[in-house]
This record gives sequence, structure tokens and C-alpha cells, in this order.
Amino acid sequence: MTSPIDATTTSAWAELTALQESFSPDLRAWFAADPERVQRFSLPLADLHVDLSKNLVTDEVLAALVRLAEQTGVAERYAAMLRGQHINTTEDRAVLHTALRRPQGATPTLVVDGQDVDADVQSVLASLSAFADRVRSGEWKGVTGKKVTHVVNIGIGGSDLGPVMVYEALKPYADAGIQARFVSNIDPTDMAQKTADLDPETTLFIVASKTFTTLETLTNARLARDWLWAGLAASGAIADDDQSRTDAVAHHFVAVSTALDKVAEFGIDPANAFGFWDWVGGRYSVDSAIGLSLTVVFGPERFRELLSGFHAVDEHVRTTPLAQNVPVLMGLLNVWYSNFLGAQSHAVLPYAQQLSRFAAYLQQLTMESNGKSVRWDGSPVTTTTGEVFWGEPGTNGQHAFYQLIHQGTRLIPADFIAFVNPAYPLADGGRDVHGLFLANFLAQTKALAFGKTAAEVESEGTTGALVAARTFPGNRPTTSIFAPSLTPAVLGQLIALYEHITFTQGTIWGINSFDQWGVELGKQLALQIAPAIEGDADALAGQDASTRALLAYYQEHRRH
Repeated sequence: MTSPIDATTTSAWAELTALQESFSPDLRAWFAADPERVQRFSLPLADLHVDLSKNLVTDEVLAALVRLAEQTGVAERYAAMLRGQHINTTEDRAVLHTALRRPQGATPTLVVDGQDVDADVQSVLASLSAFADRVRSGEWKGVTGKKVTHVVNIGIGGSDLGPVMVYEALKPYADAGIQARFVSNIDPTDMAQKTADLDPETTLFIVASKTFTTLETLTNARLARDWLWAGLAASGAIADDDQSRTDAVAHHFVAVSTALDKVAEFGIDPANAFGFWDWVGGRYSVDSAIGLSLTVVFGPERFRELLSGFHAVDEHVRTTPLAQNVPVLMGLLNVWYSNFLGAQSHAVLPYAQQLSRFAAYLQQLTMESNGKSVRWDGSPVTTTTGEVFWGEPGTNGQHAFYQLIHQGTRLIPADFIAFVNPAYPLADGGRDVHGLFLANFLAQTKALAFGKTAAEVESEGTTGALVAARTFPGNRPTTSIFAPSLTPAVLGQLIALYEHITFTQGTIWGINSFDQWGVELGKQLALQIAPAIEGDADALAGQDASTRALLAYYQEHRRH
């Protein structure tokens, strides 16, 4: 195992520390003195236009950050990942989500651990496409011969957050009369509400679980199976016998899993199970077979367009010098804010209702990846790591939490994302509503950067204590990301952008961004506590005093 380079021992870290000690950001003055700043700090990334000019960096700071990336081996580690080296050290695995979007016929062929990865990926893609075409065309029918109208994806974590986010983002591209729903929470409310108005005869369930053992997913899968059987039996669509129930499951359930024995035991034909590999982490899996629901709803061609967007960014990161490498630069800026300027959270603010679930998706991608306190060799980290990622679509956020970003005491870097052309162009009294929407996108980044001085407030006639309340300090950093439209390819580019931002930060911090051991303990303890909830006295006695008291409250108030 190669030990990570300790970023704090590099000359670049020392240089950044010195720069921070004398750092006094003044975006107003910087813009006034440097007419070329915007041009110099604006960079293309495939179809994205990325403006970094309103960030709290000078050319000197940015150059030092690039040297930090060089001295911590960001490019070398990225190359190792692409080669299939086992950079996921705690699980001794390759990290090859980038292989999921390599185009067919890519050369040289990617062979890892003796396996032709390209052939494996293309085989699964072909299977997904063929199955999706059958469902979309109506060739695949429910047990009573009706066409599928609703697909329900049952998964959790990466098997849910990615598909939900992409589905909401690309809804305008749904063209086969099929809608998707997503069940993840073990709270029975989730399953009950998502199936309440569905017709069992036209519903297809996709159970997404690599090992087919995930507690939440398998519980919900069994609930869905019971719902299907009960609904079909109640309408007289099937007889109340084992063979009829078996036929119903075969027509209404498929799986995304590699545990074919468990899939078959559940009642799903293994021929309708679509696999992926241990080198695909859950939060990096939306472009794998986990995207089956998306392939069904939007079609194989659109899904491949999504993959092409991912790949365009992968290639940008691989071939672009660090000083112009957009995901690397954005990751470096996050390190600057987190480790040198004291920021603890990061807002992602899409001015696109279609990206309503993007921030939630990024929460898993970033915080499950980089929320670590040990490095990939098991030694303690030498810096603060991770950020709290959060956000909501504009303009909703403007009427909720922007106050804190504008005038609060915390430094909160923010990424603003917008699209020139709307999916649904509408006018209000002849006025382009999308233009008004984008005016807010532009105004917010301007206000955050440049603020409003006391003199400017007073010039408008405000006096006394109100002057301070209406003054905006400015120098609140933002990145603006613009694209012509939210297409499948552009969405793939956005997702890959944040994947590589996360990778950059993890490399600099020396952590393994591809495991998630912190998720496991609570899951293990839940299995120990469940018997106590069900009345097992020994299990109850083995709990701590707080848990026993909470269980007593539960038993006292549970309606039986």
C-alpha cells in the first residue's frame, strides 16, 4: 500500500498558508483593476461554461493551488484509477466508474485483473437496451397482457438517489408513456404512498441491490410483492395459488443484482437480472445497470447520451493541464475555502426546477466519499476534510436561506447552475418568464460578490441603524455554471464534474473516497435492536440506558 502524500508537508501548502495570513479579498477592487479577470477565470468544460471569476482567489493563490495538486499527485492518482489500479485500499478494489461510460470500441481495450472490462460493460448495456426496448414497445407485458405504464425502482442510497435525480432532471425526455417512481425508505409510508394509485396489472418493479441482501431494499421488495399479489387477486386477475403468484412475480419484477441465487429465490427469473461489478461504488453507479429505470423511461439512445456526457468530462480531466482543468480547479477552490479560509459547508444552487434533487444526490457523492478522518493507509488525516453540501433550486432558496449566505457570519461558497433555454418556455403577459428567472440567477451572484456599501445605502435615503442592516459585505464566493440546455449529455457532464471535484479533494486530503465504513455500524446495531422492539427481553437488556428508555416509550405508545 502506497502511503498518501501529506499535503501539509508540501511547499505549496506552506505557500498557501503564507498567502492566507495576508489575504484580504476585495472582489470589487479586483474586478475594477483587472478587465481581463473574467476572461482569464472562465473556462469551457464540454457544453458547460464555468465562470470562476467571483471566487476569492488571485492568480497567485490559484497558481499555488495548482502546485498543491501537482505535489500531492492528483494527475497520477487519476491515471492510476483509469488503469484499474486498486485505489480503493480498504476493500482492495479497482475504482472504475469511468469505465461505465467508455464508448463502444474505445482503444486500447481496458483489461483489469485479467477481465475485459469494456466487453463486460457493453454486454450489460446491450442487455439493458434490449430489455428497455421490449418494455417501451409493449412486447413485455404484465401477467394479464397489459403494457407497462409505471416502473417502480426499489433501492436505497446510490441505487435510489442517482435514478431519482436523473429522472426528475430529464422528465421532458420521457417519450414512451411510462412514468417512474422510486421507493427507498423502510418507513412503510414510502411504499404505501408510491403504490396507492397504481394498477398492479401495469406496474413493473425493479429491485436494485447488488448483493440482494440490503435490509431496506429487500423489505420493500417483499412489501411490493405482497401488494402485487393482493391487488391482482382482489381484481380476479390471478388465482390465489402458488403458481399464479410465481407467474405474477415473473411478469412484474426484474432485478439489478449479481446475486442470481437470491434473485431466483425471491421469484425473479435470473434472465431478468442485470449485473454490475464490485468496482462500481453505489454513489457512482447511476450510469451502470442501476440506471435501468431511466433506460426504460427515456430509451437506450438517451441513456447513451447521458453516458457520453460523463465521458466528455472524464476525457477533459485526463487530457487537460491542471491549470485549465475545470473539475480539478473547482476541487482546489474547495480545499482553499475549507482548509485555509474556514468554510464548513458548500451550497449548490441550481436555477432549474428539474435539478430539484441534485443537491441531495451530491450529498451522498461528496459526504459519503470524503467524510473521513483516516487516510487510505489507515493513518489519521492531517487536515480538516469534507464539507456539508446542501442546496435547493432557485428562486425557492432565495426566500429561505440566502439571507445567511449574504449577511451571515459564515463563509459559504456557492455553485450557481443555470441553462439558457428552458424545457418549458412560458410567457407572462408577453414577458419571458425564464428570462426573469435567469435575471435572479445573475443578480444573486453579483450581489454576493460585490455587496452594497453603507455609502450606497445612505445615497438612497436610508439613515441611522437601518444603514447597517441594509449593507451587504460582498466577497461571498460563487462559481457560475451555464449551459445551453439541460440535455442528457449536459446532465452527465454535471454529474461527472462533481465526481471529479470530489476525487481531487480526496486525493489532496489523502483519503479513500471510495469506501463508506461509517455507514455500517448503525446498520449492524439496528439488527441487534430489532428483536428488542419485537419484545425480546434479552435483546432489550443488552441495550444502553437511553435506548432502553426509548424502547419503553415505544412499547407504551404503540397501538396494537
